[in-house]
Amino acid sequence: MARNFRKKPRGREIDGWLIIDKPSGIGSTDVVNKVKRAFDAQKAGHGGTLDPLATGLLPIAFGHATKTVPYVMDGTKVYRFTLRFGEARDSDDADGAVIETTDFRPTDEAIRAALPAFTGDIMQVPPIFSAIKVNGERAYDLARDGQAVALEARPARVDRFELVARPDADTAEFEVQSGKGVYMRSLARDIARATGAVGHVVALRRLRVGPFKEADGVPLDKIVVTGDTPPPSLDLLLPVTTALADIPALAVIEGEAARLSFGQALSLVDLMGRVPSEADPDGGLVRVMAGGRFVGLCRLEEGMLRPERLMASA
Repeated sequence: MARNFRKKPRGREIDGWLIIDKPSGIGSTDVVNKVKRAFDAQKAGHGGTLDPLATGLLPIAFGHATKTVPYVMDGTKVYRFTLRFGEARDSDDADGAVIETTDFRPTDEAIRAALPAFTGDIMQVPPIFSAIKVNGERAYDLARDGQAVALEARPARVDRFELVARPDADTAEFEVQSGKGVYMRSLARDIARATGAVGHVVALRRLRVGPFKEADGVPLDKIVVTGDTPPPSLDLLLPVTTALADIPALAVIEGEAARLSFGQALSLVDLMGRVPSEADPDGGLVRVMAGGRFVGLCRLEEGMLRPERLMASA
């Protein structure tokens, strides 16, 4: 009788987060592959794509941390970008081809007057050079093949959109705080048109992703070195739970943790006095801890604490 043998994954079992300060000129997937090879890790992924032109924070998840990637991607993000007026480009950034020009340059006052329309809950048309799927294919693949790409407007949340500098008439610098899935290239394109001009992004930097700040960033060249060198130190990794620092914590005892691990819900009556006040009782997430051990993420629903994402070995 033939036996099926499961092939053991190559590499080391590593858990945690590495926050890379990504340089310009390299894609997010390439960064993940380089870092994964440098650490000789079995499993790695990233918490939110950055365009090749962009720099800044690219969180890399190893092992069990990959289970928390969706919660990082849902977190608050802060960007700074530079908009150059005068040319519209097909990619809405400096890597694209010029499709329209104008000599008009808006005043600072005109720019600030246009900003409120792009703050709050808005509808946004993504750039055609994006990873959104159209009939099963990526929009950027269709655009690169010369096909016409028409994307529909999508809901987006922009909490803050500020003009922070105006180096000269041709350029303006903005800082944006936003939720998941907001395209800075689209904001740049649309704010330029709202002032009667056209423009595109020439520089973009991500300053924050969820709980991760610039101070957490590690340069890529500190991780990826040439020659026959040992893997980077695991001391550079942040704990899995760091990604969930913005989620309210709820303490349980070991017996309650065991019940959750079997998929059982707990009554909030039994947890009276322990449910954090900042947690939303109608569907909110909490980070469940048993002593110093991270049990997993649970949701408050209909008077119960229900397991959502458990970390058996975290």
